[in-house]
Amino acid sequence: MGQVLGDVLGLAAAVAVSPLPIIAMILVLATPRGRLNGILFTVGWILGLSVLGAAVLAIVGPGGSSSSSSTTSSQPATWVGVLKLVLGALLVFFGLRQWRRRPKGASDAQLPKWMASIDRLTPLKVFGLGVALAALNAKNAPLTIAAGASIASSGLPVEEQIASLAIFVLIGTLGLLAPLGVFLVGGDRAKTTLGGWRDWAARHNVAVMGVLFFVMGLKLLGDGISILTP
Repeated sequence: MGQVLGDVLGLAAAVAVSPLPIIAMILVLATPRGRLNGILFTVGWILGLSVLGAAVLAIVGPGGSSSSSSTTSSQPATWVGVLKLVLGALLVFFGLRQWRRRPKGASDAQLPKWMASIDRLTPLKVFGLGVALAALNAKNAPLTIAAGASIASSGLPVEEQIASLAIFVLIGTLGLLAPLGVFLVGGDRAKTTLGGWRDWAARHNVAVMGVLFFVMGLKLLGDGISILTP
């Protein structure tokens, strides 16, 4: 299980430090029902990561991700290597595109237009937003799918695969738990701190994601190559 955690912790950290969900959380906390909305957003995020990761495990099924070469060792199936190559190429593409689109100055930094409507969302829609940013986001979803593939290809018992996925989800949620914790502890006094975090993330979001996805994409490419060329 230790080797699997080593494979997925980096992916989980990349999910955790994704700036846009953190900015969304800070904006959610600034709504009139910030405490309730912040908790609902976090629960939705956790559900989104869990369902997507569990779907990968369920699709693979027991023994579907590895091919035994002997009674003592197993090699991940070829399709796992192909999947990691595809996801790695996708992330490298995202990374290069994000880097090229990074703002040249603070005045050029812009947030997605949908963020302007967060303060008008109902609690149910805030929950749905958390699910969508976790499971349907074109940048986070490949990381979660890659983590699920790594866990599924490990050959671990089902209960240990579930535990590994739970750890991935927990680490991947730390980026949201930080502002939520600051808000719950500090209340209105935390608004200044959270506002500073939001402004920094807004200025550096594109560059951070560009570097992050490029590095993680190279890692997945390396993993895929090592599986396909044992």
